[in-house]
Amino acid sequence: MMNRYYYDLHIHSCLSPCGDNDNTPNNIAGMASLCGLNIVALTDHNTTDNCPAFFEAAKRYGIIPVAGMELTTSEDIHIVCLFETLEGAMAFGKKVKSLSIPIKNRVDIFGSQLILDGQDNIIGEEENLLINATLISANEVPDLVNEFGGICYPAHIDRQSNGIISVLGTFPTTPHFNCVELHDGSKTEEYVQKYGLQDKKIIVSSDAHNLTDMRDKENYFDLDDEPYSSNFVRSQLFKLLR
Repeated sequence: MMNRYYYDLHIHSCLSPCGDNDNTPNNIAGMASLCGLNIVALTDHNTTDNCPAFFEAAKRYGIIPVAGMELTTSEDIHIVCLFETLEGAMAFGKKVKSLSIPIKNRVDIFGSQLILDGQDNIIGEEENLLINATLISANEVPDLVNEFGGICYPAHIDRQSNGIISVLGTFPTTPHFNCVELHDGSKTEEYVQKYGLQDKKIIVSSDAHNLTDMRDKENYFDLDDEPYSSNFVRSQLFKLLR
């Protein structure tokens, strides 16, 4: 049976630079519930370290969690990377860390980068800045993400900052992406026509760095969910996006 699932696949926690400290895994899950969302992805900059806590929090609020990351490529392009399993996401996070340039975080500029447990207790703090470019090029991302059972697509292509179109001047034919993300869904037709995106699935997400940035339910997928389990619904989501 097909049912409607409202989503937001691009949300940052207090681990991301400039992410509000109130954006804890539990607060994100709670706000998602208040917003009427069903599927939510945690996509911190260049790390997956708060995904385990988010999975624990999401279960308490009845949210289907997706572990992800907003990767910054060597060209300064932001790409959303989502993983079907938490284990795949954490392994990918370790790989990205090995391909990152260690630059100390300036807490006075970017704020603290807090790692939390499932009860929102601080268990660590990332000392290196997470928002800077990695050594991974945009061309390398799809194959690398696929190795860990994930999918990826360019983030907020309608924004001037770190969008693939603003950086490259156009939407590239390679590498191939099945999906693209818009921040403003009202621009969908404009971008589809202007950049030849008719073959792409359009995803609209908030890129929330604060709880007040999270949006009420609007964007959705119709997914088969029988026999129901969060793992099955998540697998159906990835089948659709692939």
